[in-house]
Amino acid sequence: MASGSVRNQNSAPARVVEVAAAVGRNIALARKRRRLRLVDVAQKAGITIPTLRAVEAGNVGTSIGAYIAVLWALGLEDGLLPVAALEFDPEGQIRERAALRRGVAQPRISRTPLNDDF
Repeated sequence: MASGSVRNQNSAPARVVEVAAAVGRNIALARKRRRLRLVDVAQKAGITIPTLRAVEAGNVGTSIGAYIAVLWALGLEDGLLPVAALEFDPEGQIRERAALRRGVAQPRISRTPLNDDF
């Protein structure tokens, strides 16, 4: 397992688990609304049925690539494009405007310390 990856639902912050579960439910419902079988979506996405089940369960240990592949197989991948985009990031907008006012170049990586309290 890669360093820093989430090992299981119990080691992830509660909000991460909640969001992953909601995304998984939404994906499962989207598949069912389309009346698609697990095997067909898994095959199109290039993943195994157990991986698709993990995606639909919102397993936080399942790769984001698997989630994106399933969304692509369902024709929903464009819904991810706004994730972390500036127009949906009020804090990023504030920091960017402040840096521009100061004439400071934006850092490539945020220097704000991450909160690892979980």
